[in-house]
Amino acid sequence: MSRSGMDTVNAFLLDLDGVLLRGMEPLPGAAEFIDTLHATGTPFLVMTNNATSTPDQVAGRLNKMGVAVTPDDVYSSALATVGWLQHRYPAGSRVLYVGETGLRVALAGGGFELVDSHRDADVVVTALDRTITYARLAEAALAINAGCRFVATNPDRSIPTERGIEPGAGAIQAFLQATTGVAPTVIGKPETAFFTLAIERLGCSADETVMVGDRYDTDILGGARAGVRTMAVLTGISTAEELTTAEFPPTWLFADLVELLAAWSGERSSFLVQR
Repeated sequence: MSRSGMDTVNAFLLDLDGVLLRGMEPLPGAAEFIDTLHATGTPFLVMTNNATSTPDQVAGRLNKMGVAVTPDDVYSSALATVGWLQHRYPAGSRVLYVGETGLRVALAGGGFELVDSHRDADVVVTALDRTITYARLAEAALAINAGCRFVATNPDRSIPTERGIEPGAGAIQAFLQATTGVAPTVIGKPETAFFTLAIERLGCSADETVMVGDRYDTDILGGARAGVRTMAVLTGISTAEELTTAEFPPTWLFADLVELLAAWSGERSSFLVQR
C-alpha cells in the first residue's frame, strides 16, 4: 500500500488491545509512538470498546508498561455511551445499568441517576458484567418490556482471556434481546456514533484523523464507515490477507507501531522539508 498522504494525518484514534498492548505487555513501539505524539503536540485518544475499566485504570495499566498516557487520553465505549445519552436525556434521568466499574463511574459522572428497579428506570444501558445475576438481567428485561430504551456500550460477543474465549458484552445483549424481542442501540465500534463522538472530543476534522487498529470488524470497518482513514497493524487479531481482501481495506497497513511511526515521521519530515 502507498505511504503517500500521511503528511495530512494530524490526529490519531488508537485501539488499545492488539495495538498498544497484549495482555500485560506493551507491544513493540507503543511507548515510542505515544512519546512522539506528545512531543509533536499531536492530538490522540486511546479508543477502546472495553467499558469495564475507568480511564484512570486504563491509564494506570499503560503507565506501568512505560506507555505515557493520562486518563484524559482514554475514551471508552462507556464514556461515548454517556456522551450519546447526554444529547438525548436530561441530567438526572434514571438509568438501570448492567455493567462494571467503568460504566457505573461514567454514568454517575455524566449526571445520571443509577437505579436498580425496572419501575424507576428511564433507560437501560448494558455492557460486560462478569458478576451479572439473573435477577439483574430480569430487571433490565422488565424495564425494556415496559418501554425503556435499550442502549449497549459495545457489540463484542466474546472476549479472549488466558483461559480461552469467554462471553462478552454482546452475549448479555443477546440474552436481553432474546427475552424482549428488542434490539439495542449500540454505541461502540464499529458503530459510527463512537467515532463521531471521539472526533468531536479531539476537536479535529475527520479528514485529518486516522484510526489505528488491529481488528477489521471493529477498528477498520468502523473507521471506514465514519469517513476516516485507517491504519492497520498486524500485532492483534486480523491477518494481512483478511485486511487487504476486505470490502473496506485499511488505507495503510503496517507490521507494528515501529513501522507505522517510521513511515508517519518520515512522511511528515519530508513534507516539512519540501515546504
